[in-house]
Amino acid sequence: MIARFALAATAAFAMTVSAHAERTDLTIGVVLEPPHLDPTAGAAAAIDEVVYANVFEGLTRIGRDGAVQPGLAENWIISDDGLTYTFELREGVTFHDGTALDAGDVVFSLDRARGEDSVNAQKGLFDAIESVAQMDELTVEVTLSRPAGDFLYNMGWGDAVIVAPESAETNKENPVGTGPFTFVEWQKGAAVTLQRNDAYWGDAPALTEVTFRFIPDPAAATAALLAGDVQAYPNLPAPESIPVFEADPRFTVAIGSTEGETILSTNNAKPPFDDVRVRQAIAHAIDRQAIIDGAMFGLGTPIGSHFAPHHPAYVELSETYPYDPDRARELLAEAGHGDGITGTLKLPPPSYARRGGEIIAAQLREVGIDLEIEPVEWAQWLEQVFTNKDYDLTIVSHTEPNDIGIYARDDYYFQYENPDFNAVIEELSVTAGEDARYELFRQAQQILAEDAVNGFLFQLAKNGIWDAKLEGMWENSPVQANDVTGVRWTE
Repeated sequence: MIARFALAATAAFAMTVSAHAERTDLTIGVVLEPPHLDPTAGAAAAIDEVVYANVFEGLTRIGRDGAVQPGLAENWIISDDGLTYTFELREGVTFHDGTALDAGDVVFSLDRARGEDSVNAQKGLFDAIESVAQMDELTVEVTLSRPAGDFLYNMGWGDAVIVAPESAETNKENPVGTGPFTFVEWQKGAAVTLQRNDAYWGDAPALTEVTFRFIPDPAAATAALLAGDVQAYPNLPAPESIPVFEADPRFTVAIGSTEGETILSTNNAKPPFDDVRVRQAIAHAIDRQAIIDGAMFGLGTPIGSHFAPHHPAYVELSETYPYDPDRARELLAEAGHGDGITGTLKLPPPSYARRGGEIIAAQLREVGIDLEIEPVEWAQWLEQVFTNKDYDLTIVSHTEPNDIGIYARDDYYFQYENPDFNAVIEELSVTAGEDARYELFRQAQQILAEDAVNGFLFQLAKNGIWDAKLEGMWENSPVQANDVTGVRWTE
């Protein structure tokens, strides 16, 4: 009897261990629900956070270390003059609807992204392309009008993924890519579910099902992790809860870096913010460390321009306009606003914006800038601020990699114009040498800082919290993505 009980107990234990070891599902918490699921037709980082590398792939991809890796193109040849890129596509790749990937899909995708009627939010990535030609079924030749040192990197952005003409128009609601996961369901307001693509051309992921749950509320996010309702939160919106997880051996806490320049975005074309003295006054009125401490519980690195501190070309410019309320008042008076100014501050849902906005509004009020806070949902922000430029000030984290060139774009939502800055970016676009590129990056940072284009606040930290039995989660965010292709459960 005892022997039978022991044998049964041993078998039950073995089954329990085996069942745990074989777990292949994962629920991930994310802050924002994407407006749709087509990364080639929207600016929201929330899109890439679900589908980049998981559902959609590009000719190249950006790895967890920020380096360019082969993607759908397994090889490429660059001409001596840097103007012709010949991409050799992988054999046997199919889209999730069963259609085969060929060179025609690449021609379609790149021409669609750079066309006159393109709705691609990063159309500037394709500016250097003069033509795209299919050489044979699996070979594509891209000709540039000028050398572009970052072309392969640009082709690794989510905005440059390859789509099929058969499904391109319906990708917003039913994304069809070539990636290791296929789209299953989108429960609006709740979650997106993906499942493993058994026909994937590459190594099969360990996970068979991944669900991205939308939990913007910091308290709810913390509770969901502690209860096990979600097993990972790549960027927890509740930095105040980190000590709780650090003290709990069930969790891994990984504080990493991001490409997220968090800024007080300013409408440079709208009076009185079109006056550099007003923008300088705002810069002097901002106490960055107080914002980091009060809104982010000390997690974040002060910045003085639009550039990531971990980049080797970074210049420390946060003291260009040091915290000095008296000087801020003087500048406002010089600009003819000695009696103060009023404006609006539109705040999207992330906690860095909502919490940081309250602190910034209080700081600016002390120098005579009275802001009316307007909370907006993400879809409203994209329409009102990003698209229609209907705003005075807003707070947002720009998480696109190495994106200082956005300040040279015509009609971008900052509405900033400076021919000297544009000339630097133009030279950067045709410069391949690393040392020369880094010097141009430094010049660009300096111009933006001196012009006080935006209120440069801090580099967003990545507050990664996940089950200690998970491995393969990214500690840093070189791109705005939650790549789960290498994630697995361990003992």
